[in-house]
Amino acid sequence: MAQIIGGIGVSHSPTIAFARDTNKAEDPAWAPIFEGFRVVQQWVQKQEIDVLFMIFNDHITSFFFDHYPAFSLGVDDRYVTADEGGGPRQYPAARGHVELSRHIANALVADEFDLALFQKKPLDHGLFSPLSMIAAEQEGWPGTIVPLQVGVLQFPVPSARRCYRLGQSLRKAVQSFPDDDLRVAIVATGGLSHQVHGERCGFNNEDWDNTFLELLERDPEQLTEVRLAEYAERSGMEGAEVIMWLIMRGALSDRVRKVYSSTYLPSMTNIATLILEDTGAAPDPSEVQAYREHVGYQLAGVEKLPGTYPFTLEASHRTYRLNDFLHRLVIPEHRERFLNDFEALCTEYALSDQERTMLRERQWQALIRYGVIFFGLEKMAAVVGVSNPQVYAGMRGEDLETFQKTRRVAMQYSVAAGPRARQIEDAGS
Repeated sequence: MAQIIGGIGVSHSPTIAFARDTNKAEDPAWAPIFEGFRVVQQWVQKQEIDVLFMIFNDHITSFFFDHYPAFSLGVDDRYVTADEGGGPRQYPAARGHVELSRHIANALVADEFDLALFQKKPLDHGLFSPLSMIAAEQEGWPGTIVPLQVGVLQFPVPSARRCYRLGQSLRKAVQSFPDDDLRVAIVATGGLSHQVHGERCGFNNEDWDNTFLELLERDPEQLTEVRLAEYAERSGMEGAEVIMWLIMRGALSDRVRKVYSSTYLPSMTNIATLILEDTGAAPDPSEVQAYREHVGYQLAGVEKLPGTYPFTLEASHRTYRLNDFLHRLVIPEHRERFLNDFEALCTEYALSDQERTMLRERQWQALIRYGVIFFGLEKMAAVVGVSNPQVYAGMRGEDLETFQKTRRVAMQYSVAAGPRARQIEDAGS
């Protein structure tokens, strides 16, 4: 089973990234930032941490209000820096631990957390500002990460208690991952006290920050009782993002040892670094096995169903490029090129010869087995004027007439609209 070595709490202010990128380490006004992170660097190296589970919030960069999830877990193998308005930072991409992220996703959903999942999203300073200081080398972080984005900017947002409970599930998820050599640190980012909008802009409360850090170590349950409005009152509206630190604390045992803690308030945000080492006992192997069975319970046995191909996270990641190609058929310009400039479009999306052949020859069954989700094929069928029943027949290796005899009514239909829908209707009449 994987080991949770400890938890790290760090601020994620863009101040931190700016200080690193402009070489402020020797400037007395900026030096305390580097001193705190230097201790974190040394601890991470000493403990031989393999994976950093990074808890952060996006700043309306890659997660906008068209879809703003409460908890969104990254399940990719690579994460790059986002452009926040002035171009992306020149910091190396972070490698994702895809197997662990998939396991955690399945575990948290099994524990009834409504989790969103993401791939191919660049990440902003919420993650990369502290990561670039934890791994300050030019080559970037040598290990892997699993990112969890928490939606704390548009209300309603998760409560402090909900964050803490998610952390407790995260602990079981990590410890049930079948890799005895994997050493994981849970990294909470954000805070401490600050407010960056309105007439209260510039608010800080160092006394509360110190109280929060003390309670986080010794009595985190007390922090779960604090309402969001009270967090805003005590630490500023944006400072209320410290509820994310309770995810980290929930992922640790009741027994922790504070290795290091520091705060520094140079301007707008009280910048913090905290290390809590987990000194709790390892879980009982029988409990770990029972939890693994719990994680896999809902889909147990589905592999025995003939001709059935669940669309898993593994399939989603492996065939993302091809599914993205088909998903974009909702864009008129993409549809037009699919019909009239197919080979050039396939080249732009780096589709393989096999993928092109399956699309060109409408190999519906082969595409499903390859890992394409049906609802991408349904869009393609609409574009090329093929009805849904024709696709279903192809899935079963039958002609349309044979398939329709298995239905109560032999009807034709499609997700196509307008002239294309009428064309499909006419072809079936």
